[in-house]
Amino acid sequence: MITLRAMRSDEYETYTTRRDLEYVQALAESMPAEAAMEKARQDRARFLPQGLATERHRILVAENTRGQVVGYAWVGLEEPRTKTTDTAWLHDISVEEPYQRSGYGRAILAAVEAVAREAGAIRLGLNVFGHNAPAISLYQTCGYEVTTQQMAKRL
Repeated sequence: MITLRAMRSDEYETYTTRRDLEYVQALAESMPAEAAMEKARQDRARFLPQGLATERHRILVAENTRGQVVGYAWVGLEEPRTKTTDTAWLHDISVEEPYQRSGYGRAILAAVEAVAREAGAIRLGLNVFGHNAPAISLYQTCGYEVTTQQMAKRL
């Protein structure tokens, strides 16, 4: 249904700008907007210091059988805190709006799992914002389980 390919440099800035904006919007649910923007900037510098050339990170473009870009995935081939390589880390997955709810998210996730397995990982971890019900549903139906959970209440 899809093919993953390495993101080209001419696609990188558009992807990361949009991804950072979405990340800031999600973070702003639990912190001031300025702090969310700073965290997004720091996280990109920390996790992708060399952009597309960052070692052990793959930023991938998903294309359907007609060659149309249907989504993206960013996978690190090590766990971000411990740097162990038995766990890969899904930093981002997205499906372009016209292709959402058509099975592409599941197909991209399965293809990313194959990339992680080929790199020697036996586990794929990820974080998901609690308000992202569609993503949570996707992960649950694909066999992902909650391993940690944070909760908060607005006062």
